[in-house]
Amino acid sequence: MSFLRRNAAALLLLLVAVSFLVIGVYREETELVFRKAIQICMECIGLG
Repeated sequence: MSFLRRNAAALLLLLVAVSFLVIGVYREETELVFRKAIQICMECIGLG
């Protein structure tokens, strides 16, 4: 019980993060996220 009490905030944040990932996959937003990530990477290293 003390483990859960000490790490309740971390576990809650982990649950929220996983929930957002599942919602994003369900809404089929993975391609959009990857496209934006590639664009940002290309701009950072100066190729875009």
